[in-house]
Amino acid sequence: MTIAFNRFSRVLTLAASLLSATALAGSANAQDEGLVVYNAQHESLGREWIDAFTKETGIKVTMRQGGDMQFANQIIQEGDASPADVFLTENSPAMTLVDGAGLFAPVEKETLDQVPEQYRPADGMWTGIAARTTVFAYDKTKLSEDKLPKSLLDLADPAWKGRWGAAPAGADFQAIVAALLQLKGEDATKAWLKGLKDNATPYKGNSVAMKAVNAGEVEGAVIYHYYWFGDQAKTGENSKNVGMHYFKNQDPGAFVSVSGGGVLKSTQHMKEAQAFLKFVTSKAGQAVLKDGTSYEYAVGKDAPSNDKLVPLADLNAPKVEASTLDSKKVVELMTAAGLI
Repeated sequence: MTIAFNRFSRVLTLAASLLSATALAGSANAQDEGLVVYNAQHESLGREWIDAFTKETGIKVTMRQGGDMQFANQIIQEGDASPADVFLTENSPAMTLVDGAGLFAPVEKETLDQVPEQYRPADGMWTGIAARTTVFAYDKTKLSEDKLPKSLLDLADPAWKGRWGAAPAGADFQAIVAALLQLKGEDATKAWLKGLKDNATPYKGNSVAMKAVNAGEVEGAVIYHYYWFGDQAKTGENSKNVGMHYFKNQDPGAFVSVSGGGVLKSTQHMKEAQAFLKFVTSKAGQAVLKDGTSYEYAVGKDAPSNDKLVPLADLNAPKVEASTLDSKKVVELMTAAGLI
């Protein structure tokens, strides 16, 4: 009996040691990750920011890559147990979703002061980090400038049936619809989505839609501007026949979508997380946008964008409150329209 007890005791001791070792290993692994960034921005841009930040501060950062709404919903599900310290997005509706769930910590004033008010929400719970504008990418061999749509709304006209494309399932496009909803209301948005369903060819992603224009499959596509610039900076093989039409005139088609960054209030690395967001919006962080290959707009105060881009001030974009873009309503309307 005594021998059996001693053997049982040794087994318990060994098990406890293994559990302790596993826990320590887990703790070490968690520490080894450093700052964890859920990055829904383009992977290359997120990597450029992280590498520059680590080079300047010595702080290790682990980047996890995903989509806007994928990460937003994941963060909400994870709640206070989320391993994420910082969340970066391509478009603002995902930021609004997390903000609405009360999961962001206030962004430090010094960081907010680096970004003009029009590119961040009034509540100060997240901030703009970059921007992109909507364009109509068109086939130059088929459309002359006088035949281009004057407004995004024109594309719902039966005259455009079968002539244009879009990527309605993507967060990029849904941000555009959210802006349309805010600017023109629900009835106008429903009517435009019906026109989209009737007239447009759906593609999987903006780059695929641009390639379709270039190949002559459709005469035009609603995309964001930087796909064209990125392709032109490489070989241009997917955009050689493609021109860029900027709607301007405060049209919904001139919408400028703000990419966002926020710090999770559940972070155990608040100081480092705030420092990362401060770096991204600083002149050094915004210089990544000017000198890198993303071709997105810088939004920091006095931060220049890439010289090849039409200046933000010249886009004549409509005034949209990024923090109130209603992603839930957009999904509801697009589902009802049979688009997603």
